Amino acid sequence: MTKSATHDKACSTDKAYPCKQCGKSFIKVGQLRTHLRLHTYEKPHKCKQCGKSFKLAGTLRKHERVHTGEKPYECKQCGKCFSQAGNIKVHGRLHTGEKLYKCKQCGKCFSRKEHQRTHERAHSGEKPYKCNHCSKCFSTAGNLRTHLRVHTEEKPYECKQCGKSFRTLGHLKTHLRVHIREKRYECKQCGKFFKVAESLKKHGRVHTGEKTYKCKQCDRCFSRGEHLRSHEKIHTGEKPYECKQCGKYFRTAGNLRTHVRVHTKEKPYECKQCGKYFSVAGSLRTHERVHTGEKPYECKQCGKCFSLPGNLRTHERVHTGVKPYQCKHCGKCFSVAARLRRHDRVHTGEKPYKCKQCDTCFSEAGNLKKHERVHTGRRPYECKHCGKCFIQSGNLKTHEYRHLQTEKRTPDSKKSSKKIIRNTGSRKGHKEAIRLEKTLFRPGSTSTADSTFQDSVESHVEKHECWICQEELSTKTLLLEHYERHVRRVEL
Repeated sequence: MTKSATHDKACSTDKAYPCKQCGKSFIKVGQLRTHLRLHTYEKPHKCKQCGKSFKLAGTLRKHERVHTGEKPYECKQCGKCFSQAGNIKVHGRLHTGEKLYKCKQCGKCFSRKEHQRTHERAHSGEKPYKCNHCSKCFSTAGNLRTHLRVHTEEKPYECKQCGKSFRTLGHLKTHLRVHIREKRYECKQCGKFFKVAESLKKHGRVHTGEKTYKCKQCDRCFSRGEHLRSHEKIHTGEKPYECKQCGKYFRTAGNLRTHVRVHTKEKPYECKQCGKYFSVAGSLRTHERVHTGEKPYECKQCGKCFSLPGNLRTHERVHTGVKPYQCKHCGKCFSVAARLRRHDRVHTGEKPYKCKQCDTCFSEAGNLKKHERVHTGRRPYECKHCGKCFIQSGNLKTHEYRHLQTEKRTPDSKKSSKKIIRNTGSRKGHKEAIRLEKTLFRPGSTSTADSTFQDSVESHVEKHECWICQEELSTKTLLLEHYERHVRRVEL
């Protein structure tokens, strides 16, 4: 049958071969048979080298060129060769600049039909490719394949120089610049160089302050797309990255890698000045400020500077009076989470800090440190006047106040002191109470207890500050009562 006869038959018959399953019609019976394999999932054409099967013999022939390396189609302009005729047609558009496929919504043009379809999903939000492991969806099959390597831990792209492997070809190319030390992209504002153009773009937002990525749920903005995606998981609660050792889940792969070092005890980041190691790069940068004295975070109200942004936020609550951390037991509020945790132990009775030598337990780490000096005999607080050393700073302050006394107490003040200092039967406790009494009562006082305390706080009256524990009271009367409690505490 000639071509004209076949054409006449095609024109005279109105697609005479219909599919009984979906109703679609075909001109030729061969086309119908090929179509039926979509319903039966039949793939009769099998590759002898890798075992992969195909619906069409033509598709198998194209696939076999992957193994043979045959590329029969050559571009006449640049000499590049291709394994399929369709690929050389698409490639030819690079030379002609032809872009046949136009987006109906924004008018952007593409040289490939599949590029247009992928682009249109940016408008529609369609993500037809779903991960079977974590249910995450993607707009392209390629992005899904790349994502699956997170679960399978497959890293097919290996660096020939150092043997390090990567999940994507792009990551390998970026890594190769480490060996050749190539930094092609320079920031015009600060002169810093970058290996990748994308890194330069991200860095540029540091100077401009631009935050183009906005969260649709809370309107928070970010300078990087990956930061936005990580933030969005806070709203969705998604934690796709699981630790295989303890089963804990994380929002980002970076957080998982950092966590794994808890199990491996790996600390790859070393301080060059003191040799201390850290598991996180951010912890090393923070630590280095101890050596440099750098405090880049300044309070706008009082000008005080801090080495950490968290410390600045905590300090700002001194000015605002905000106390966001509330005790569930008694309703008391605190400006710092750590103080709330310490306070909670008053209700729970928890004492997590245990002395290794005598098994005595404490609710605060500071109290344990003070207690351990009883065993070690260490007395770090030395009096500048006489050289005597003390275990606690409070004891040193009490002692130093005695050096300020230049005269002996009068008999009247001694009588008044006996009204306040009551002997409980403990000789040692009584002597300690008398010692503290001598530091509290200053010379030249009157016969009444109140006037004796009045003289003892003469230098602290403006701020109403206790010189023993530095607590500030709102009135002078409360300060006097506060001093009485110090005396009774020593007595008891």
